[in-house]
Amino acid sequence: MTDATAPITQDLLTIPRNLPEGDRRNIVGLTRDQLRLALIEAGTPEKQAKMRVGQIWQWVYHWGVRDFAQMTNLAKDYRALLADKFVIQVPELVSKQVSMDGTRKYLVRIAGGHEVEVVYIPEESRGTLCISSQVGCTLTCSFCHTGTQKLVRNLTAGEIVGQVMLARDDLGEWPKPGAPKDETRLVSNVVLMGMGEPLYNFENVRDAMQVVMDGEGISLSRRRITLSTSGIVPEIARTAQEIGCLLAVSFHATTDEVRDRLVPVNKKWNIETLLAALRDYPRLSNSERITFEYVMLKGVNDSDEDAKRLVKLIRGIPAKINLIPFNEWPGAPYQRSDWDRIEAFADIIYKAGYASPIRTPRGEDIMAACGQLKSATERARKSRAEIAAEAGL
Repeated sequence: MTDATAPITQDLLTIPRNLPEGDRRNIVGLTRDQLRLALIEAGTPEKQAKMRVGQIWQWVYHWGVRDFAQMTNLAKDYRALLADKFVIQVPELVSKQVSMDGTRKYLVRIAGGHEVEVVYIPEESRGTLCISSQVGCTLTCSFCHTGTQKLVRNLTAGEIVGQVMLARDDLGEWPKPGAPKDETRLVSNVVLMGMGEPLYNFENVRDAMQVVMDGEGISLSRRRITLSTSGIVPEIARTAQEIGCLLAVSFHATTDEVRDRLVPVNKKWNIETLLAALRDYPRLSNSERITFEYVMLKGVNDSDEDAKRLVKLIRGIPAKINLIPFNEWPGAPYQRSDWDRIEAFADIIYKAGYASPIRTPRGEDIMAACGQLKSATERARKSRAEIAAEAGL
């Protein structure tokens, strides 16, 4: 074990979200239990509350309705009561960029005027939505653009669910009443790989995923949801038990010396401690395997010796290794590994019996690729020298 008091974050200011007194409550992001209690508090008879939750849930999360007046199986006076006490609100879409490869990047504004980025990646057999869990990030991983901005605050469960709803709005994915049932899912997969460390916002992420996984609404199976963490060890078992989704780990190095620099949270929970927690995850979550994400940085972590160490470290863990060619950003302190070096690294892992796909960079022309996300208002604030200094270079 390493020293648990090692510094792992920048100085930061976390701004809580306080709703104004008397403000109508947003239904989006409430779990079924939370919605039931909110409806009772607003005047719904307790005996009717469970039924009302089911009706409202289907309107909001299956049909994508935002106006209580359209909920035609509810009495007019009850719709008026709902409109008086509640809203159905998703984050504001500020801008959308579409890459040459079809990737869409959304700049999204949440309460308080803060902004996060959301990315939709269409592929032949699926459509993956990369969503954010925090405004900014605490972790300061030196290769990641998001890590060069300070954490402002955690997103609420509603703001996390709202990103999924906003993407479905843009893609026209909500079903139409009376239309033939269409099983095609444009948003078929969700990955918590956007801005922020999901496990530093555990409760909101858990509640949001309960909403997204609910079979009578958006209805994404837990095997279609992947949570990516830098290795917040105390929350890994909780993730297995309370969310049960697939897990990806931002690993990126095979020695503590290198990982301390690339992923500073390693100073608190080192490689040995992290791997001990990961060995239990597939059993606890009934998940097939863990994905190890490994960004390829030229001359830093891409040697044959690194590949061999990686295979040795993860032995016994059902796993695949996602190799990510470094997505460069303005002022980035690293370079992408040469392609032949990436392929040689992948070959060593493959021959050891692990899947080792090389992730095709997507949306680089709109700064939407892995590790490039950073809200537009923050992007221009730091010079190359400041970024390099923070990276310890």
